[in-house]
Amino acid sequence: MSDNESLKFFKQVEDYVEKASKYVDCDPGVLKQIRQNNSIVHINFPIKRDDGTVEVIEAWRSQHSQHRTPCKGGIRFAPIANEDEVKALAALMSYKCAIVEVPFGGAKGAVKIDPKKYSDSEMEKICRRLTHELHSKNFIGPGIDVPAPDYGSGAREMAWIADTFRSLSHYDLNAAACVTGKPVTQGGIRGRTEATGLGVAYGIREACNKEKLMKFAGLEIGLKGKTVAVQGFGNVGYHSALFLSRMGAKVTAISEFEGMVINPDGLDIEALFNHRQEKKTLKGFKGAEFTEARDDVFSLECDILVPAALESQIRLDNFKVVKAKVIAEAANGPVTSMASEELFKKGILILPDVFLNAGGVTVSYFEWVKNLAHIRFGRIDKRFDQGSFDNVVSLISEFTGKDVPMDIKDKYTQQGNESELVASGLEETMITAFDQIMETMEKHKFELDLRTAAFINAINKISLSYEEGGFFP
Repeated sequence: MSDNESLKFFKQVEDYVEKASKYVDCDPGVLKQIRQNNSIVHINFPIKRDDGTVEVIEAWRSQHSQHRTPCKGGIRFAPIANEDEVKALAALMSYKCAIVEVPFGGAKGAVKIDPKKYSDSEMEKICRRLTHELHSKNFIGPGIDVPAPDYGSGAREMAWIADTFRSLSHYDLNAAACVTGKPVTQGGIRGRTEATGLGVAYGIREACNKEKLMKFAGLEIGLKGKTVAVQGFGNVGYHSALFLSRMGAKVTAISEFEGMVINPDGLDIEALFNHRQEKKTLKGFKGAEFTEARDDVFSLECDILVPAALESQIRLDNFKVVKAKVIAEAANGPVTSMASEELFKKGILILPDVFLNAGGVTVSYFEWVKNLAHIRFGRIDKRFDQGSFDNVVSLISEFTGKDVPMDIKDKYTQQGNESELVASGLEETMITAFDQIMETMEKHKFELDLRTAAFINAINKISLSYEEGGFFP
């Protein structure tokens, strides 16, 4: 029996926390509270389908921790969703938010359906009824619990949830902040769609620039020229591949449920995305070899393997086939806890999900702040900053006696729009969090793996919230 079959996902997260707990100075009672799943609601509700039949929909929402409020976490739509998975993902959200210093507690939700088998009108019914159920149980609200997109959901579903919540909260000025990942026209933020993938690319770039990490993995320092294979070509997989290629990496393989495309010279990621959008398959893409052996992506010769699909993809029964030097966990829990230990022993560097895919919640935080402030980023100070830059250029011209060429002026005095400001904030967040993880690694003489170091930081930050946040009478 493989480890993912014998060990539940929530227990695997518990194992990570237990391993890290040996290195923290935390009150045992506080540590016990940190590990608890505070509350979970199991919902069943009926909808009438387009053919007139009634179907009962099963769903869950878990709030792992309220050490910071509101709670935060996505809602996934998947036929294999279950309560253990929801609890595990909610716990990961608590630690993830702490690592990147986003002031939320962890939460997660799931609806046990395959969205491909439901019409648009049926999906709308499900989202709106789910919102009613969560609202009636006090499991949604700008200061309570703020959902976001996840596997199988996106801006459309978030718009339906926000609209329904607004109708239930007539006098709540901040109703739009009840959910993030909304369309920009309905209170969303530019840059949210690509946030998780961009955060993954930033995290990989930072790791590749650390000499000690690259020495451990047996690679040269720097991202440029490194070969990358990506499992999953959804939102996260696509944007991870896109930004990595723009940063100089060579994405040689993309795997999806229907198969895998390979080009040792590198894939044109945007062209591949457009092909799949049009044809609904990777098959037939010109400039790449197609194979139906999708799981062969794990055994490809490459520098960096990016699992960007679902959890428990690399396990005790298949970890030995991995030839990559670095595994970058763009998905949640793609490597099981037991396989993670074995890979570390083999000298394979794992960039843990609890840090690496935190870009989504980071930019969700920016959107939440924008909704509460009721003003877009850059609106107040953009023209003022532009005027200040223009004054500096004028001073340079006055003291040098030479005019600054317009192209140089435009290059160095450019003002960021909302998406650029969001990307800048995300980059700063990922770099700062990774530097803190490296500090913990250095404190322990680099004898720990990155995941353990990240969990040490998370536990320390959460425990500080409990001990100094007035949680105890």
